[in-house]
Amino acid sequence: MTPAALAEMIRAKAIAQGQGRFIAALAGPPGSGKSTTAEAVAHHLGKGARVVPMDGFHYDDRVLEARGLRSRKGAPNTFDVGGFLHLLTRLRNEDEVAIPVFDRNLEISRGSADIVGPEDRILIVEGNYLLLNEAPWNTAQYDLTAFIDVPEAELERRLLARWAHFGKTPEQARAWIDGNDMPNIRRVNAGSRAADVVLRQD
Repeated sequence: MTPAALAEMIRAKAIAQGQGRFIAALAGPPGSGKSTTAEAVAHHLGKGARVVPMDGFHYDDRVLEARGLRSRKGAPNTFDVGGFLHLLTRLRNEDEVAIPVFDRNLEISRGSADIVGPEDRILIVEGNYLLLNEAPWNTAQYDLTAFIDVPEAELERRLLARWAHFGKTPEQARAWIDGNDMPNIRRVNAGSRAADVVLRQD
């Protein structure tokens, strides 16, 4: 399914639902293109649709270092999942909600860095672990779920390019992928519950 087709499915379901915000989840492993796909879906939907990233709930590096988790940044237990679940509840019930945004250039989350306003009626929430079938992630409620399925070799190629772009040497990128990204990829792929829609990329 293409982003345009997913957008039309979301639009139809949102219209059928009627009042209230429509919250769609777009999940997938690191490197699967969630952010790009979510933006494309929101673009096809047009006015009243926007993306809400899960990545704003990364724990700060200082917290990760204190917990001995710095080398596993991006794993499920390196996110404030309670804060994320609370955000989903607020998005259901409040017209205006401040959301955190993760700045990849600075490697830090910026709290209240963006606003979801009353005009934003269709939300595309994107993140690795939205469909992870582990507590407490699996308590999240969405109106539609989608998963991006990408072959592992292609994910690896994309991640090598990503980390080169952010200044890692080939050796550093390889070590980070093998020790961190790949375990997260396999956990997402093996541990996510079935989505309503699958977007396959070869």
